[in-house]
Amino acid sequence: MTIALWIFSILIGLASTMSAMGKFTKMESTVATLKSVGVKEAQVPLLGALELAAALGLLVGIWVPILGQLASVGLVLYFATAVVMHIRAGHKANGFAPALILTLVSLATLIFQFAR
Repeated sequence: MTIALWIFSILIGLASTMSAMGKFTKMESTVATLKSVGVKEAQVPLLGALELAAALGLLVGIWVPILGQLASVGLVLYFATAVVMHIRAGHKANGFAPALILTLVSLATLIFQFAR
């Protein structure tokens, strides 16, 4: 179980870090997608900070389980909210598939966190 936890934590941690970097650098496609779901440009860095904090929480959570659990809960909520925002904006499945996949990986990580 520990190996699965590490693998899933690393996967979602890297994905969150890459997503955060897209927000911090204000990558054109990232900002356009966020605007299309109703996020204001001033909120973009905050979303990146939340993702980066969660990624760091997962890393530290390897040794401090409560931080890993809290970070996993945060990521599930973050990415599930992203899916809902895409659906509310009328995006088709291919528009919110990445957020859905990240929600599922976050959920698996959360399950592994609590099963340790």
